[in-house]
Amino acid sequence: MSSASNQTWNSQQYSEHARFVSDLGMPVVALLAPLRGQRILDLGCGDGPLTKQLSDLGCRVVGVDASSEMISAAKALGLDARVMDGHTLQFDGEFNAVFSIAALHWMKQPEKVIAGVWRALNAGGRFVGEFGGKGNVATIVMGLEGALSKRGIDAKTVDPWYNPTAEEYRIILEAHGFTVNSIALFPRSTPLPGSIVGWLETFAQPFAATLPPPDRYAFFREVAELCRSKLCDDAGNWWADYVRLRFSATKPQSAALYIQI
Repeated sequence: MSSASNQTWNSQQYSEHARFVSDLGMPVVALLAPLRGQRILDLGCGDGPLTKQLSDLGCRVVGVDASSEMISAAKALGLDARVMDGHTLQFDGEFNAVFSIAALHWMKQPEKVIAGVWRALNAGGRFVGEFGGKGNVATIVMGLEGALSKRGIDAKTVDPWYNPTAEEYRIILEAHGFTVNSIALFPRSTPLPGSIVGWLETFAQPFAATLPPPDRYAFFREVAELCRSKLCDDAGNWWADYVRLRFSATKPQSAALYIQI
């Protein structure tokens, strides 16, 4: 999932505070339109729930993730799951499709990722995914920036996320030879299973890593208060202001070597 520094993953914490990520991935599975027997790479598979769904459909799936703990959880589901950084994929023409949910925004060198995806696909293969796009969790980011600014820290120096516009990502895909079938940026305000503090503890560790460990929980509580007026209703229900970028691209049948940009 993440290849960002200062971000670690706890599979139990993720399941408690972020299971909605995979639950909301089914429209992207539909866009992928997987067929029995196809070989599919799940890029940033996390603890493997969508990987398993693809496998249960009869696909031959390999899941990769930078987190060894998440890969251990995926292996416990009986999956072929491997620790691998998305910037350095180690496959050559092996897959009919590469599929990715809520992972590409953790990979801040998209050119390397897309080049690796291109190499991993056979001719005619598809690259289908969804991740955080321009404006993703903007209110939360403003809260993180504000709380760190009070401490004399520039949050932009520790921001672990890559959130492009649709046009920016289209340009990179096409520069590497992909034909973009569809690409769209859309808001998806998402209810959280508990307090936003749990979301912050799960996803915003790189921001808190600038502080001494005893100060981090209070920091997240402060960020939560900065977000409360926009992201919490009168009943105490929290939301995350997600913006997602969903795309489908194809490696042409006549594909040559990718174009370096």
